[in-house]
Amino acid sequence: MILILGGTTEGRAAVKVADEAGKPYFYSTKGEWQEVVCKHGKRLTGGMDEKQMEAFCRQHDIRLLVDAAHPFAVRLHHTVDCTSRALGLPVVRYERRYPPRSADICWCEDYADAMRKLEERSIDSLLALTGVQTIGALRPYWERHATWFRVLEREASVALAQAQGFDTQRLVFYHPDEPETSLLEQLHPQAILTKESGETGGFLEKTEAARLLHIPVFAIKRPTLPPHFITVTGEHGLRKQIEKWVPEFYLLRSGFTTGACATAAAKAALTALILGEEQRVISFCLPDGEEMTMPVAQTEIGTDCATATVIKDAGDDPDVTNGCAIVATVRLSDGSGIRFLQGEGVGRVTLPGLGLEIGGPAINPVPRQMMTAELSALYSKGLDVTISVPGGRELAQRTFNPKLGIVDGISIIGTSGIVRPFSSEAFVEAIRREVEVCVAVGSPRLVINSGAKSERFVKQRYPELPAQAFVHYGNFIGETLKIADSLQVKAVTMGIMVGKAVKLAEGNLDTHSKRVVMNKDFLKQLAAESDCSAETEKVIDCITLARELWTLLPAEDSEKFFPCLLKHCAAHCAPLLPHGELTIMLIDEEGNIPYCI
Repeated sequence: MILILGGTTEGRAAVKVADEAGKPYFYSTKGEWQEVVCKHGKRLTGGMDEKQMEAFCRQHDIRLLVDAAHPFAVRLHHTVDCTSRALGLPVVRYERRYPPRSADICWCEDYADAMRKLEERSIDSLLALTGVQTIGALRPYWERHATWFRVLEREASVALAQAQGFDTQRLVFYHPDEPETSLLEQLHPQAILTKESGETGGFLEKTEAARLLHIPVFAIKRPTLPPHFITVTGEHGLRKQIEKWVPEFYLLRSGFTTGACATAAAKAALTALILGEEQRVISFCLPDGEEMTMPVAQTEIGTDCATATVIKDAGDDPDVTNGCAIVATVRLSDGSGIRFLQGEGVGRVTLPGLGLEIGGPAINPVPRQMMTAELSALYSKGLDVTISVPGGRELAQRTFNPKLGIVDGISIIGTSGIVRPFSSEAFVEAIRREVEVCVAVGSPRLVINSGAKSERFVKQRYPELPAQAFVHYGNFIGETLKIADSLQVKAVTMGIMVGKAVKLAEGNLDTHSKRVVMNKDFLKQLAAESDCSAETEKVIDCITLARELWTLLPAEDSEKFFPCLLKHCAAHCAPLLPHGELTIMLIDEEGNIPYCI
């Protein structure tokens, strides 16, 4: 069993990750006011001391503690630390992401240090953004100087301020829709005091507002966590740790893409070259900024180059590259920037339409971006990066690479860096659980997308919906719609990109590339049906990937072809949702939604 602690944004994200397993767990918050939306978690309220937490963990056979509390919840961190040591339990800390500490901020070790520095700089009027719980700690300052505290607009907050003898006329309330500059312009404080609360705590917004108005910022540094806490900064990292410590919690393990492996190997190689030391483990960032770690199997260091190898772990997905060595050689060069080169077992591009240079290595744009970001942060001059996959030439024969004009090896791919395990039964069951949660939280609409990329674009159309409203269908469009209908979902929006849309329009409700590929003859039928010009038929004959249709179709034909494509998609999907309303959005490569039905 798992115990998650904390009513923060990170706590809610941790609950979402745990809910995906469809198995019971506990979720504890100090108070009842924190918003908690979950289906399979058992809610606990009220803080526990060390003895209570230890007894609870023993009674319920807790095997993993997830600390997702506020970074300044020092007492809770201490209680979790003591409990984990007493029972030998691992602790995963779901940490916030913190911007680098800026030199123009006056950093303070604690509240006593903050008051001393405020006095030293003769700050006589202060806006404290540190919360109602800190009023007592700052008493020596506000008893002598004009001070406002911004707090949540709750009776409990006002009562706590009164109990500490603070003048409630100097309380100001937090309004999420109000710009941070508004309150500063109203009060004109000489300085603000805030806590290093990270990105989700609004730290950047507070400090930027103060900078715009030339108001000095004093910030309390976040407390140091116990060294044995295992830190993750996002949902993928949390899932990987749950899979490690409670392996039966999920039906299938997640894995890494070849792009993530290449990034880890390239960063390990450059780090080894710079430091002159073999690397055993390396950290790197996924495209969404989440930090991950990966073991390094081997490192070789030369005078002007280094090579590192990581072993691809696709989790329980039957990926042809699972267990393969992904090798990166990084060499210093006289040029500028980063040049990617084809190594053994990596494919070479021979046809247009892939968004890659013909003749160049089949390393997709997102993996290139990931590697460029990591390597550029370590070294500012020229680098040659060669990616190799021993045995990749043979593996490529079991993929669609030859049909795409990629020869001599596999592609280095992945848009999220993470492989969600592919098993029809398990994946569909995971979809069902997520849709059940969407229904349970009362979302007025279910928004289904193939993955993180399309979800990011469609989310902008529905900013008011809860996170649980967005569910990935992967390739199982038909099964997802059947699940939505069985759960009586009344409104469904499906975001789809053209690669899957051309398969769906032909009636393929499972769009996995292992089962179905783009049918050019069918696309020609659509072109004829929508009265497109002869030019469109020629374009269809020449394309390698469906996304080329966005740029190569004549503009006048696009306005006919894509609505016809969506009409066919709807004809196959609508019967699967007979009791609900279905909206289909066709998304282009830039994230625009030019066509909707």
